[in-house]
Amino acid sequence: MTNSKIERPFSILGIQQIAVGGMDKQQLRGFWVDLLGLEYRDTFISESENVDEDICQMGAGDFAVEVDLMQPLDVDKRPRVDSPALNHVGLWVDNLSAAVDWLTAQGLRFTPGGIRKGAAGYDVCFVHPKGNDEFPLSSQGVLVELVQAPDSVINAYRVLAEA
Repeated sequence: MTNSKIERPFSILGIQQIAVGGMDKQQLRGFWVDLLGLEYRDTFISESENVDEDICQMGAGDFAVEVDLMQPLDVDKRPRVDSPALNHVGLWVDNLSAAVDWLTAQGLRFTPGGIRKGAAGYDVCFVHPKGNDEFPLSSQGVLVELVQAPDSVINAYRVLAEA
């Protein structure tokens, strides 16, 4: 299934985020914020996702990319957001619901939980890094988050594509 000419009811627009995990969020901030100069925006904590995360940003406007710096709330619980260190990549999608339906019909495996609100407030779902008998297609070892793009991001990417 390597044909890029397949008609899809959605488009992947660009990178929404990368999520980096470690045992100590302050050490992550030392690199990403203090050394590289990314802007800290907010903190998100979720017991169910076992995460204490700082949401940072590089770039501006509709093309800004979020960099989430994550540490586990409890190192004895799962999910372990610190392993692997590059936890996941988030991709903007213009129609998340259509993407999930179509990709599921193709045999792509998603993680449990379905479409839900993510840390930044957008609807999200995760592509499972490993396939199984029922859904043999996967993201081949990388956790991928599909993120519903707001209208402003969709329009900004359309304008860029037309330029």
